[in-house]
Amino acid sequence: MKVLPRSAFGQTVLLIGFLLLINQVVSYVSFILYIIEPSQQQVNELLAKQVRVVFIDIDDAKLSPVMAREFHQQTGIGVYRERDALKLGLADAVYYPFRSQQMSELLGGEAEVRISQSDEYLFWIRPPQAPNLWVMIPLTGLDDANFSPLIFFLMIIGSLSVAGGWLFVRQINRPLKALQLAAEEVGRGKFPEPLKEEGTSEIVSVTQAFNHMSKGIKQLEDDRNLLMAGISHDLRTPLTRIRLAAEMMSADEDYLKAGIETDIDDMNAIIDQFIDYIRNDSKDKSELIDVNTLITEVVHTEQRIGRNIIFNPTPCPLIPLYEVGMKRVLANLLQNALRYSDKDIEVILNVDHQRKMVCFSVLDQGVGIDEEEMERLFQPFTQGDIARGGEGSGLGLAIIKKIVDMHGGQVVLSNRPEGGLRARVILPMQ
Repeated sequence: MKVLPRSAFGQTVLLIGFLLLINQVVSYVSFILYIIEPSQQQVNELLAKQVRVVFIDIDDAKLSPVMAREFHQQTGIGVYRERDALKLGLADAVYYPFRSQQMSELLGGEAEVRISQSDEYLFWIRPPQAPNLWVMIPLTGLDDANFSPLIFFLMIIGSLSVAGGWLFVRQINRPLKALQLAAEEVGRGKFPEPLKEEGTSEIVSVTQAFNHMSKGIKQLEDDRNLLMAGISHDLRTPLTRIRLAAEMMSADEDYLKAGIETDIDDMNAIIDQFIDYIRNDSKDKSELIDVNTLITEVVHTEQRIGRNIIFNPTPCPLIPLYEVGMKRVLANLLQNALRYSDKDIEVILNVDHQRKMVCFSVLDQGVGIDEEEMERLFQPFTQGDIARGGEGSGLGLAIIKKIVDMHGGQVVLSNRPEGGLRARVILPMQ
């Protein structure tokens, strides 16, 4: 299973998000190292200076309670013996080893730092100058809420950046997606309206080139259809005259008449195949079709006296199909099977819900086809080997492949182990 996205859209958004994450982490660490840490260092130095001021020229044994109260009223700093400090909140204060180590270095001896928080931060310090006393120093402006906006703003900036990158990439990806869908339509013989030229200058240039190419291909297609229609009309007129002339031949020339009529029928069939190959079934619209019903109708139409075509319906969801084109595909496959085999023919329908594919197969019991010839047979004007006969114009399988490609499907030929040929048509459910 692949975790990383494969599309340019997903990869670009992931890259932007990853770079922003690194940027946010570096910004946060830099803020800690260059702003918070120096600020804490300055606070510790300030506290150490306050402690030194308290114990200037004061003998612990002769500490005056009156002086202590007066000092507390003027500065807010209190000096208490441990039993009094415990009553005033020392018992609820939290011990900080790192701050205690820093304070010990600043005061030149072993010190202990505890911090309690109510309406303000209270730093309790036991200095090395008087280990049996606790100095209480209140500080304001260090509330935790002052630091939370930083994380909040970093998250907001990161979210907005990712959202902006997502919108930017989506704006670029939208014309590319439209270009992809239009290219698929052109590949299937459909010519959509010219694409809207939007996006970056490079995408606009590609869109313009695609629109120009699509217009050129459509013009070539129209010219080819017009040429084929003209040739068909010009050929059928003399063929009709030849048929009328053959009807006027005498009875003793019936052998010539039969040959001429057979040649005329063959030529008409070849012309029909040419027209079938170049036509795009523009009047045929894709609709949700029951494949079982479609196969049943074609089998009934192609059923011949003395030949048996076996088909057992299988539960299958409705799938989008060009009905006329798909009937032509199945009819051509059945006609080939009837022509190149003399035993029963079987049509099998399979549904693969996991892959969302529908497959119908036509199985005959003929002599099969050389493996090396199978891919070549889908090329126009390519006839089969001697085993499968060399009749027709060589457009039958080419027509089948063109129609199946228009559905986004696949046609596969394979020889059966027990003898004969299997022609499979694989179609997507969507």
